[in-house]
Amino acid sequence: MFNNKEKTYFITGGGTGGHIYPAVSVINTLLDNGIDNKNIFYLGNEKNMEYEIATKQGYNFLSYNVKGMPRKLSFKFVAWTFNLFFATLKALYYCFKYKPSVVFATGGYVCAPILFASQILNIPYILHESDIHPGLVTKLFARGAKSVSLGFESAKNAIKTKNFLTNGNPIRKEFKEISKEQAREELSLKDKFIILIMGGSLGAKTINNSSFKILKEYANKKEYQIIWQTGKKNFDEVTKKILEEFGELPDNLVLQPYFDKMYIVLLAADLVISRAGSLSLSEICACGLASILIPYPHAAGDHQKKNAIELVKNNIAKMIEDKNCNNDILFDTVNELVNNKTLLEELSKNAKNYSKQDSAQKIVEQINGVIS
Repeated sequence: MFNNKEKTYFITGGGTGGHIYPAVSVINTLLDNGIDNKNIFYLGNEKNMEYEIATKQGYNFLSYNVKGMPRKLSFKFVAWTFNLFFATLKALYYCFKYKPSVVFATGGYVCAPILFASQILNIPYILHESDIHPGLVTKLFARGAKSVSLGFESAKNAIKTKNFLTNGNPIRKEFKEISKEQAREELSLKDKFIILIMGGSLGAKTINNSSFKILKEYANKKEYQIIWQTGKKNFDEVTKKILEEFGELPDNLVLQPYFDKMYIVLLAADLVISRAGSLSLSEICACGLASILIPYPHAAGDHQKKNAIELVKNNIAKMIEDKNCNNDILFDTVNELVNNKTLLEELSKNAKNYSKQDSAQKIVEQINGVIS
Protein backbone atom coordinates (compact mmCIF):
# COMPACT_ATOMS: atom_id res chain seq x y z
CA MET A 1 0.00 0.00 0.00
CA PHE A 2 2.73 2.48 0.94
CA ASN A 3 5.39 3.45 -1.60
CA ASN A 4 8.23 4.81 0.52
CA LYS A 5 11.59 5.74 -0.94
CA GLU A 6 13.08 4.52 2.33
CA LYS A 7 12.07 1.04 3.39
CA THR A 8 10.42 0.74 6.80
CA TYR A 9 10.36 -2.56 8.67
CA PHE A 10 7.77 -3.63 11.25
CA ILE A 11 8.97 -6.59 13.33
CA THR A 12 6.72 -8.33 15.83
CA GLY A 13 6.75 -11.38 18.08
CA GLY A 14 6.38 -11.79 21.80
CA GLY A 15 5.21 -13.40 24.97
CA THR A 16 8.16 -15.81 25.24
CA GLY A 17 11.86 -15.77 24.46
CA GLY A 18 11.23 -18.32 21.72
CA HIS A 19 9.35 -15.63 19.79
CA ILE A 20 11.37 -12.59 20.87
CA TYR A 21 14.99 -13.63 20.37
CA PRO A 22 14.54 -14.75 16.73
CA ALA A 23 13.02 -11.30 16.06
CA VAL A 24 16.00 -9.69 17.80
CA SER A 25 18.42 -11.72 15.66
CA VAL A 26 16.67 -10.61 12.48
CA ILE A 27 16.66 -6.95 13.55
CA ASN A 28 20.38 -7.08 14.36
CA THR A 29 21.04 -8.66 10.97
CA LEU A 30 19.04 -5.89 9.27
CA LEU A 31 21.22 -3.37 11.11
CA ASP A 32 24.36 -5.25 10.06
CA ASN A 33 23.08 -5.06 6.48
CA GLY A 34 23.00 -1.26 6.66
CA ILE A 35 19.34 -0.60 7.52
CA ASP A 36 19.06 2.46 9.74
CA ASN A 37 17.61 1.82 13.20
CA LYS A 38 15.13 4.68 12.70
CA ASN A 39 13.46 2.62 9.97
CA ILE A 40 12.90 -0.45 12.15
CA PHE A 41 10.05 -0.74 14.65
CA TYR A 42 9.32 -3.53 17.12
CA LEU A 43 5.60 -4.02 17.78
CA GLY A 44 4.31 -5.74 20.90
CA ASN A 45 2.87 -5.22 24.35
CA GLU A 46 4.82 -2.96 26.70
CA LYS A 47 3.61 -5.14 29.60
CA ASN A 48 5.41 -8.19 28.18
CA MET A 49 9.06 -9.20 28.15
CA GLU A 50 9.49 -8.14 24.51
CA TYR A 51 9.31 -4.50 25.65
CA GLU A 52 12.16 -4.91 28.12
CA ILE A 53 14.34 -6.82 25.65
CA ALA A 54 13.64 -4.58 22.65
CA THR A 55 14.14 -1.29 24.49
CA LYS A 56 17.33 -2.62 26.10
CA GLN A 57 18.59 -3.25 22.57
CA GLY A 58 17.75 0.33 21.63
CA TYR A 59 14.95 -0.49 19.20
CA ASN A 60 11.96 1.75 18.50
CA PHE A 61 9.01 0.12 20.25
CA LEU A 62 5.34 0.51 19.32
CA SER A 63 2.91 -0.87 21.87
CA TYR A 64 -0.68 -2.02 21.83
CA ASN A 65 -2.58 -3.79 24.56
CA VAL A 66 -3.34 -7.34 23.49
CA LYS A 67 -3.62 -10.54 25.50
CA GLY A 68 -3.66 -14.27 24.82
CA MET A 69 -6.93 -15.70 23.55
CA PRO A 70 -9.09 -17.55 26.12
CA ARG A 71 -9.63 -21.14 25.00
CA LYS A 72 -13.27 -21.30 26.14
CA LEU A 73 -16.29 -19.29 25.03
CA SER A 74 -17.05 -17.02 28.00
CA PHE A 75 -17.28 -13.39 29.07
CA LYS A 76 -13.48 -13.30 29.02
CA PHE A 77 -13.55 -14.32 25.37
CA VAL A 78 -15.97 -11.49 24.54
CA ALA A 79 -13.75 -9.03 26.42
CA TRP A 80 -10.71 -10.37 24.57
CA THR A 81 -12.47 -9.83 21.22
CA PHE A 82 -13.01 -6.14 22.01
CA ASN A 83 -9.42 -5.92 23.25
CA LEU A 84 -8.14 -7.35 19.96
CA PHE A 85 -10.36 -4.96 17.97
CA PHE A 86 -8.92 -1.88 19.69
CA ALA A 87 -5.37 -3.25 19.43
CA THR A 88 -5.91 -3.69 15.68
CA LEU A 89 -7.12 -0.07 15.43
CA LYS A 90 -3.89 0.97 17.17
CA ALA A 91 -1.89 -1.15 14.70
CA LEU A 92 -3.71 0.53 11.79
CA TYR A 93 -2.77 3.93 13.28
CA TYR A 94 0.90 2.89 13.40
CA CYS A 95 0.69 1.78 9.76
CA PHE A 96 -0.66 5.13 8.57
CA LYS A 97 1.88 7.01 10.69
CA TYR A 98 5.04 5.06 9.81
CA LYS A 99 4.04 3.46 6.46
CA PRO A 100 5.72 0.04 6.79
CA SER A 101 7.08 -1.58 3.65
CA VAL A 102 6.84 -5.05 5.18
CA VAL A 103 5.82 -6.81 8.40
CA PHE A 104 7.84 -9.71 9.78
CA ALA A 105 6.22 -11.80 12.55
CA THR A 106 7.83 -14.52 14.67
CA GLY A 107 4.72 -15.69 16.51
CA GLY A 108 2.77 -15.17 19.69
CA TYR A 109 -0.56 -13.42 20.17
CA VAL A 110 1.05 -9.97 19.98
CA CYS A 111 1.45 -10.50 16.23
CA ALA A 112 -2.28 -10.70 15.54
CA PRO A 113 -3.20 -6.96 15.54
CA ILE A 114 -0.49 -5.89 13.10
CA LEU A 115 -1.13 -8.91 10.86
CA PHE A 116 -4.86 -8.09 10.74
CA ALA A 117 -3.89 -4.50 9.90
CA SER A 118 -1.54 -5.76 7.18
CA GLN A 119 -4.34 -7.74 5.58
CA ILE A 120 -6.71 -4.75 5.70
CA LEU A 121 -4.15 -2.39 4.14
CA ASN A 122 -2.56 -4.95 1.80
CA ILE A 123 0.88 -4.61 3.40
CA PRO A 124 3.10 -7.61 2.59
CA TYR A 125 4.01 -9.77 5.54
CA ILE A 126 6.28 -12.74 6.24
CA LEU A 127 5.91 -15.23 9.06
CA HIS A 128 8.54 -17.24 10.88
CA GLU A 129 7.52 -20.46 12.64
CA SER A 130 10.07 -21.71 15.17
CA ASP A 131 8.39 -24.97 16.16
CA ILE A 132 7.61 -28.23 14.40
CA HIS A 133 4.00 -27.80 15.51
CA PRO A 134 2.97 -24.36 14.16
CA GLY A 135 1.27 -21.94 16.51
CA LEU A 136 -2.21 -20.47 16.05
CA VAL A 137 -0.91 -17.22 14.53
CA THR A 138 1.05 -19.08 11.85
CA LYS A 139 -1.90 -21.31 11.00
CA LEU A 140 -4.32 -18.38 10.85
CA PHE A 141 -2.20 -16.01 8.76
CA ALA A 142 -0.05 -18.36 6.62
CA ARG A 143 -2.40 -18.36 3.65
CA GLY A 144 -2.09 -14.57 3.19
CA ALA A 145 1.67 -14.37 3.83
CA LYS A 146 4.06 -13.54 1.01
CA SER A 147 6.16 -16.39 2.36
CA VAL A 148 6.72 -18.40 5.53
CA SER A 149 10.09 -19.11 7.12
CA LEU A 150 10.38 -22.42 8.97
CA GLY A 151 12.66 -23.42 11.79
CA PHE A 152 12.01 -27.11 11.06
CA GLU A 153 11.23 -28.71 7.71
CA SER A 154 8.52 -30.90 9.28
CA ALA A 155 6.38 -27.84 10.09
CA LYS A 156 5.41 -27.53 6.41
CA ASN A 157 2.92 -30.38 6.84
CA ALA A 158 0.76 -28.35 9.23
CA ILE A 159 0.44 -25.01 7.41
CA LYS A 160 -1.69 -24.07 4.42
CA THR A 161 0.92 -22.62 2.12
CA LYS A 162 3.38 -23.88 -0.44
CA ASN A 163 5.40 -20.67 -0.29
CA PHE A 164 7.86 -21.50 2.48
CA LEU A 165 11.59 -21.66 3.06
CA THR A 166 13.29 -23.80 5.71
CA ASN A 167 15.79 -21.34 7.12
CA GLY A 168 16.23 -22.74 10.62
CA ASN A 169 15.76 -20.59 13.71
CA PRO A 170 17.75 -17.37 14.02
CA ILE A 171 20.12 -17.38 16.99
CA ARG A 172 22.07 -14.64 18.71
CA LYS A 173 25.32 -13.76 16.94
CA GLU A 174 27.33 -14.55 20.09
CA PHE A 175 26.84 -18.25 19.35
CA LYS A 176 28.80 -17.77 16.13
CA GLU A 177 31.43 -15.37 17.43
CA ILE A 178 32.68 -17.19 20.55
CA SER A 179 34.45 -20.56 20.48
CA LYS A 180 34.08 -23.37 23.00
CA GLU A 181 37.62 -22.71 24.18
CA GLN A 182 36.91 -19.00 24.75
CA ALA A 183 33.71 -19.81 26.67
CA ARG A 184 35.57 -22.26 28.90
CA GLU A 185 38.31 -19.71 29.53
CA GLU A 186 35.73 -17.15 30.63
CA LEU A 187 34.35 -19.70 33.13
CA SER A 188 37.88 -20.89 34.12
CA LEU A 189 36.89 -24.49 33.33
CA LYS A 190 39.45 -25.69 30.80
CA ASP A 191 39.91 -29.28 31.95
CA LYS A 192 36.42 -30.21 33.16
CA PHE A 193 33.60 -32.30 31.75
CA ILE A 194 30.69 -29.89 32.07
CA ILE A 195 27.14 -31.07 32.70
CA LEU A 196 24.61 -28.25 32.27
CA ILE A 197 21.15 -28.52 33.84
CA MET A 198 18.65 -25.91 32.70
CA GLY A 199 14.93 -25.34 32.37
CA GLY A 200 14.52 -21.82 31.02
CA SER A 201 14.36 -18.49 32.86
CA LEU A 202 11.52 -19.66 35.14
CA GLY A 203 12.93 -23.14 35.61
CA ALA A 204 11.47 -26.62 35.22
CA LYS A 205 10.34 -28.34 38.39
CA THR A 206 10.62 -31.86 36.98
CA ILE A 207 14.19 -31.28 35.83
CA ASN A 208 15.17 -29.72 39.15
CA ASN A 209 13.58 -32.49 41.22
CA SER A 210 15.21 -35.19 39.10
CA SER A 211 18.77 -33.84 39.16
CA PHE A 212 19.82 -34.49 42.76
CA LYS A 213 21.23 -37.96 42.07
CA ILE A 214 23.42 -36.46 39.33
CA LEU A 215 24.75 -34.00 41.86
CA LYS A 216 25.25 -36.71 44.48
CA GLU A 217 27.21 -38.97 42.12
CA TYR A 218 29.36 -36.31 40.47
CA ALA A 219 29.73 -33.81 43.31
CA ASN A 220 33.32 -33.10 44.34
CA LYS A 221 34.81 -35.21 41.53
CA LYS A 222 37.50 -32.90 40.21
CA GLU A 223 37.19 -33.87 36.56
CA TYR A 224 33.50 -32.85 36.44
CA GLN A 225 31.70 -29.54 36.68
CA ILE A 226 27.96 -29.14 37.15
CA ILE A 227 26.30 -25.88 36.11
CA TRP A 228 22.70 -25.72 37.28
CA GLN A 229 20.23 -23.04 36.22
CA THR A 230 17.29 -23.58 38.55
CA GLY A 231 15.00 -20.84 37.28
CA LYS A 232 14.01 -17.85 39.37
CA LYS A 233 11.00 -19.53 40.99
CA ASN A 234 12.86 -22.64 42.11
CA PHE A 235 16.26 -21.30 43.21
CA ASP A 236 15.55 -21.09 46.96
CA GLU A 237 13.93 -24.53 47.09
CA VAL A 238 16.78 -26.23 45.21
CA THR A 239 19.42 -24.44 47.30
CA LYS A 240 17.70 -25.56 50.50
CA LYS A 241 17.61 -29.21 49.39
CA ILE A 242 21.28 -29.18 48.41
CA LEU A 243 22.32 -27.67 51.73
CA GLU A 244 20.26 -30.28 53.59
CA GLU A 245 22.00 -33.05 51.65
CA PHE A 246 25.58 -31.75 51.57
CA GLY A 247 25.76 -29.14 54.33
CA GLU A 248 27.31 -26.76 51.79
CA LEU A 249 27.39 -26.28 48.04
CA PRO A 250 29.81 -28.73 46.40
CA ASP A 251 33.00 -27.19 45.03
CA ASN A 252 32.24 -28.26 41.48
CA LEU A 253 28.71 -26.83 41.39
CA VAL A 254 27.74 -23.46 39.97
CA LEU A 255 24.17 -22.78 41.04
CA GLN A 256 22.28 -19.81 39.60
CA PRO A 257 18.61 -18.89 39.13
CA TYR A 258 19.42 -17.54 35.67
CA PHE A 259 22.46 -16.75 33.52
CA ASP A 260 22.42 -13.45 31.64
CA LYS A 261 25.10 -14.79 29.28
CA MET A 262 23.49 -18.16 28.63
CA TYR A 263 25.46 -18.50 25.40
CA ILE A 264 28.73 -18.70 27.37
CA VAL A 265 27.41 -21.56 29.52
CA LEU A 266 25.96 -23.47 26.54
CA LEU A 267 29.11 -23.07 24.47
CA ALA A 268 31.26 -24.32 27.35
CA ALA A 269 29.17 -27.42 28.17
CA ASP A 270 29.67 -31.03 27.05
CA LEU A 271 26.19 -32.29 27.91
CA VAL A 272 22.95 -30.43 28.60
CA ILE A 273 19.68 -31.43 30.25
CA SER A 274 16.92 -29.16 28.97
CA ARG A 275 13.31 -28.58 28.04
CA ALA A 276 12.62 -28.71 24.29
CA GLY A 277 11.55 -25.20 23.30
CA SER A 278 12.50 -24.35 19.73
CA LEU A 279 14.93 -21.57 20.69
CA SER A 280 16.74 -23.75 23.23
CA LEU A 281 17.09 -26.55 20.67
CA SER A 282 18.43 -24.20 18.01
CA GLU A 283 21.01 -22.85 20.44
CA ILE A 284 21.95 -26.34 21.62
CA CYS A 285 22.50 -27.43 18.02
CA ALA A 286 24.47 -24.27 17.21
CA CYS A 287 26.83 -25.21 20.04
CA GLY A 288 27.19 -28.78 18.78
CA LEU A 289 26.00 -30.00 22.15
CA ALA A 290 24.76 -33.47 23.11
CA SER A 291 21.48 -33.18 24.98
CA ILE A 292 18.90 -34.96 27.12
CA LEU A 293 15.51 -33.40 26.47
CA ILE A 294 12.56 -33.45 28.86
CA PRO A 295 9.71 -31.75 26.94
CA TYR A 296 7.29 -29.55 28.87
CA PRO A 297 4.07 -31.62 28.76
CA HIS A 298 1.64 -28.68 28.83
CA ALA A 299 3.08 -26.78 25.85
CA ALA A 300 0.47 -25.79 23.26
CA GLY A 301 -0.16 -28.64 20.85
CA ASP A 302 2.47 -30.67 22.74
CA HIS A 303 4.95 -28.91 20.46
CA GLN A 304 7.95 -29.45 22.75
CA LYS A 305 7.57 -33.22 22.52
CA LYS A 306 7.33 -32.95 18.73
CA ASN A 307 10.46 -30.77 18.68
CA ALA A 308 12.33 -33.32 20.79
CA ILE A 309 11.20 -36.29 18.67
CA GLU A 310 12.59 -34.53 15.60
CA LEU A 311 16.03 -34.34 17.21
CA VAL A 312 15.86 -37.92 18.46
CA LYS A 313 15.00 -39.11 14.92
CA ASN A 314 18.11 -37.32 13.66
CA ASN A 315 20.26 -38.93 16.37
CA ILE A 316 21.00 -35.59 18.01
CA ALA A 317 19.48 -36.06 21.46
CA LYS A 318 18.02 -38.44 24.03
CA MET A 319 14.47 -37.81 25.26
CA ILE A 320 12.73 -38.59 28.55
CA GLU A 321 9.03 -37.79 28.85
CA ASP A 322 8.19 -35.55 31.78
CA LYS A 323 5.94 -38.18 33.39
CA ASN A 324 8.77 -40.73 33.32
CA CYS A 325 11.53 -38.45 34.53
CA ASN A 326 12.92 -39.11 38.00
CA ASN A 327 16.32 -39.14 39.70
CA ASP A 328 17.19 -42.72 38.67
CA ILE A 329 16.13 -42.51 35.03
CA LEU A 330 17.76 -39.12 34.45
CA PHE A 331 21.00 -40.20 36.17
CA ASP A 332 21.15 -43.43 34.15
CA THR A 333 20.75 -41.49 30.90
CA VAL A 334 23.45 -39.01 31.91
CA ASN A 335 25.73 -41.84 33.00
CA GLU A 336 25.25 -43.64 29.68
CA LEU A 337 26.48 -40.60 27.76
CA VAL A 338 29.26 -39.64 30.17
CA ASN A 339 30.70 -43.16 29.92
CA ASN A 340 30.25 -43.53 26.17
CA LYS A 341 32.44 -40.88 24.56
CA THR A 342 31.78 -42.28 21.07
CA LEU A 343 28.02 -41.80 21.44
CA LEU A 344 28.49 -38.39 23.05
CA GLU A 345 30.69 -37.22 20.16
CA GLU A 346 28.22 -38.63 17.62
CA LEU A 347 25.30 -36.69 19.14
CA SER A 348 27.45 -33.55 19.31
CA LYS A 349 28.56 -33.84 15.69
CA ASN A 350 25.01 -34.48 14.46
CA ALA A 351 23.75 -31.46 16.41
CA LYS A 352 26.33 -29.19 14.79
CA ASN A 353 25.52 -30.52 11.32
CA TYR A 354 21.79 -29.98 11.92
CA SER A 355 22.27 -26.34 12.89
CA LYS A 356 21.69 -23.60 10.32
CA GLN A 357 24.14 -20.85 11.23
CA ASP A 358 23.04 -18.35 8.56
CA SER A 359 19.28 -18.44 9.19
CA ALA A 360 18.96 -14.76 10.20
CA GLN A 361 20.71 -13.63 7.01
CA LYS A 362 18.50 -15.91 4.90
CA ILE A 363 15.39 -14.44 6.52
CA VAL A 364 16.59 -10.90 5.85
CA GLU A 365 17.09 -11.84 2.19
CA GLN A 366 13.57 -13.33 2.22
CA ILE A 367 12.17 -10.09 3.67
CA ASN A 368 14.03 -7.86 1.22
CA GLY A 369 12.94 -10.07 -1.67
CA VAL A 370 9.34 -9.14 -0.90
CA ILE A 371 9.91 -5.39 -0.99
CA SER A 372 12.66 -5.03 -3.59
